[in-house]
This record gives sequence, C-alpha cells and structure tokens, in this order.
Amino acid sequence: MSAALSLFVTGTDTEIGKTLVSCALLRGFAKAGLSAAAMKPIAAGAYFNAEDGLWHNEDADQLDAAAQVLLPPEIRTPYLLEAPAAPHIVAAQEGRTLEIAPIVECHREAMRRADVVVVEGVGGFRVPLDAQLDTADLAVELALPVVLVVGVRLGCINHALLTAEAIVSRGLRLAGWVANIVDPAMRFADENIETIRARLEREHGTTLLGTVPYLAPPSAEIAATHLDMTTLVRTLRDLT
Repeated sequence: MSAALSLFVTGTDTEIGKTLVSCALLRGFAKAGLSAAAMKPIAAGAYFNAEDGLWHNEDADQLDAAAQVLLPPEIRTPYLLEAPAAPHIVAAQEGRTLEIAPIVECHREAMRRADVVVVEGVGGFRVPLDAQLDTADLAVELALPVVLVVGVRLGCINHALLTAEAIVSRGLRLAGWVANIVDPAMRFADENIETIRARLEREHGTTLLGTVPYLAPPSAEIAATHLDMTTLVRTLRDLT
C-alpha cells in the first residue's frame, strides 16, 4: 500500500482563493482515484449552528463539502476561533494558545484515514500564531510540500516572489503554484502570470499547476478542471 500523500496550501495574502484552490485540489484528487481529506488547522471566524449544535467556519465547511473523507471537526480544525481577525490576537482574547504539536498529531491521524490530506493554512505564509511562532513554523513542523496560491491582482509579482523565497528559505519544497484570478479587470494579467512562471521556474524549479479564471460564484468543480493534477500527484510522490 502506498504511503499517504499530503501538502500544505499557502497564499500570497488573505482573501486570494486558498480555500477555492484547496477545494479544487480535493476534487482533483478524487477524480485521480485518491480518497482526499482536508484540514484547516486554524480558522478565525466562527458561527454557531443551532440545527446541529456546533460551531462552524465557512472555509472549513467548504473543505468538508469538497472532501471525500470527512474528518471529525476536532481533527480537521483543532483551533476554531470566534472572531474573523488575526489568529494570534483572537486567541489571546479568548485565552487560548495556538500550539503546533496538537496540529501535528491531528495531521498524523488524518494521514491514517485518507490517501491524501490537503492542509490549508490561515492567511499568508507568515501569519503570527503568538509572539514567537507563525504559520511558517507550522509548515516546517508538518514538513509538507507546499502549493502556493497567487492571487492575480496588482502587486502579485512581488508578493509571489517574496512568498516563494520565504517558503524555500525555511527548507520547504515548493510542489507547484496556482494562479487564481481575483481581479477580473486587472490589466496584463497573462503577462504577470508569465513573469511569475518564468521566475519561479528559474529560481526554484517549481511548476505552474494551472490558472483558475475569475469565477462568480466560485466553483471548486470548475476550478479543478484548470489544474494539472497529474503533475501534482507525480511531484508529491517524488517528494514523499
């Protein structure tokens, strides 16, 4: 039996489509014949659902809807914070400490339940967890290949190159990147994507896995058709 695969999805910023791309990856893995589970280890922004008596997060719910293997909420999202703000600030207000070790243990359990586990980060790559640690430290402890989601809008070239540099500088491996069009009116979007593609390939040897067009409303099923899952699965197996 092949070892389970996993990857860490990060982005150039918040609100650039990490959840959409993560859901698309889950759909793509399923089409490739792999049972896929999702983790959103830290989620800020929760609401109480009186029907099931549980606290929910919109991103986590979307991941559940796209996953083939549903994880218990406490494994999928070990830290669910109420206010939609910077996690370290909300955690301090709620009297909680965001610790990496429990997340790593939840990930181990998730790996026992599925062929592939998609771990979606929170915000950008270096969102603080406390005064010392940030999500980059989480990615390092999980030791997973990283897929970078680039929100294609003004400034995306700089954000993409800086984030890729930060990922590689922490000893992590880039399994590829996805261009996600978040501004349909952006001028020279294709030229921006090509500039990023050429630079990331030359500097880090990483591949553009696909360009997701602007989708209104967002659709993981449609987004999945724009991703090169064959290349991603092969890369993950090579890196595992």
